[in-house]
Amino acid sequence: QLQLVESGGDLVQPGGSLRLSCSASGLALEQYTIGWFRQAPGKEREGLSCISSSGGSTNYADSVKGRFTISRDNAKNTVYLQMNSLKPEDTAVYYCAADMGLYYSGNLLPRRYDYWGQGTQVTVSS
Repeated sequence: QLQLVESGGDLVQPGGSLRLSCSASGLALEQYTIGWFRQAPGKEREGLSCISSSGGSTNYADSVKGRFTISRDNAKNTVYLQMNSLKPEDTAVYYCAADMGLYYSGNLLPRRYDYWGQGTQVTVSS
């Protein structure tokens, strides 16, 4: 059973940066596409970025393209989301999730993903 744990969420000022981590236990993360999502109060869960099992392919939502960078270190069983130029509208609970499919598709739809972490809060405010 794959278990995912997010960390790194915090309160940060507009224009600041954070790096989120998604760590796995139970199974090797290197087999799976991993995605990052967020959900703000009263809004639907939004797909932000995903990365293939090898790290060779990535995809980003338009809302974060050029500001966020996804990466992975399979030796550490961890996927990262570097977030720069943060805005108040980035405030949300951030989740990572694993897609157990055999092939990378770049899909950012939440229903595509099979295992989810509990989330970490990111608040962007002055």
